[in-house]
Amino acid sequence: MPQLDVTTWPPQLFWLAVTFLVLYFIISKIVIPRTGGVIEGRKNQIDSDLAAAQRFKADTDKAVAEYEKSLADARSKAHGIAQETRNKLSAEVDKERSKLDGQLAAKIAEAEKAIQATRAKALASVTDLATDIAAEIVGRLTGTKASAADAAKAVAKAQGN
Repeated sequence: MPQLDVTTWPPQLFWLAVTFLVLYFIISKIVIPRTGGVIEGRKNQIDSDLAAAQRFKADTDKAVAEYEKSLADARSKAHGIAQETRNKLSAEVDKERSKLDGQLAAKIAEAEKAIQATRAKALASVTDLATDIAAEIVGRLTGTKASAADAAKAVAKAQGN
């Protein structure tokens, strides 16, 4: 085996050192800077992405706050409009109610007048009827015909008691 031959060791050590140094320079001057650059680029990209995400989050939080504020304003405005409409309708209902109450009061007054007129007419009719009945009763009891004036006086006297 030539590896174990001591006379071939110095050239092997020389070429080992040359190969090692060449590979060392290639790795240290070419491979490591490229890898470091890639790692540094990735780190910068990640930092940039995190900063952008933070900005987007802040913008989103701001937009959500503005949305909540405008939603609260809209609700407040809608509540105000609803209250105003409720008040307006209530006023209109009260106005109509008072108008109808007035109309009903007028109709009730007319009905009461009509009732009073009918009552007075009925009472007058009752008086006339009572006079006729009294005259008829006197005529049947006594056999003579009583005058309408005498019967009216008797009915008036009876009503006075």
